Amino acid sequence: MAQQDDGLLREVEEELRRERLEKIWKEYGTYIIAAAAAIVLVVLGFKYWESYRLSAAQESGARYEDALLLLNDKKEGSAEKEFEKIAADGAGGYRALAQLQLAGAQSKQGKKAEALATYEALAGDSGADAMLREFARLQAAGLRLGEADFTEMENRLTPLMADDSPWRYSARELLGLAAYKAGKTTEARTILTPLFVDRSTPQSIAERAQIVMAEIAGGEIAKKAAEAPAPGAAAASSGGAPSANATTPGTTPPAKKD
Repeated sequence: MAQQDDGLLREVEEELRRERLEKIWKEYGTYIIAAAAAIVLVVLGFKYWESYRLSAAQESGARYEDALLLLNDKKEGSAEKEFEKIAADGAGGYRALAQLQLAGAQSKQGKKAEALATYEALAGDSGADAMLREFARLQAAGLRLGEADFTEMENRLTPLMADDSPWRYSARELLGLAAYKAGKTTEARTILTPLFVDRSTPQSIAERAQIVMAEIAGGEIAKKAAEAPAPGAAAASSGGAPSANATTPGTTPPAKKD
């Protein structure tokens, strides 16, 4: 009897469940189908975009390799044109790499303004790799060295000098050199001294920092020497000017006139 009651109870529950499902389907069936279709479309769209992105990156990679071959074959003009095209419509990271190659070629040819514009375009591209953007910012600051005032160089380089920046040593060296060129020897010493004290500084940068520091020290020594009075001038200032009738040892005083 208990088993029959349990079986009857299960049948009632299943019937109620079926009725609820039918009611839900009647009310929301259209929305459920639409949601399922939307999910399928999103998945298909994502797969298509991934395929397109991969294909575009492969194509840009092949074009980039061809441009590098032209560069290795000393065909700089043709290589520059190819890099310029990739920088304009390339996909993935190859666009940023092409911009760096293009800016480097422009700089070697003396096209300083064009190179600066190319570096700054990459530095301002939020879609590019962060490390490449910072490298472009560093190179742009290097092109401005000697022309920009210290404040501009400081604004350009300070964000790259953080302890977690991969370009911190180069940025500090460049800012120290800018301070030296601007005549700010105290700032230059403050920036450059840690570079050859810190053992993690790349050797080439540490050596260049030492050279600049030696030039600063040499300039200060020369300045002090120029400002110091000559020995004869010091004696004259302490003993007073000689009188008109003063004689030097070994000479005869002039005769008096009647």
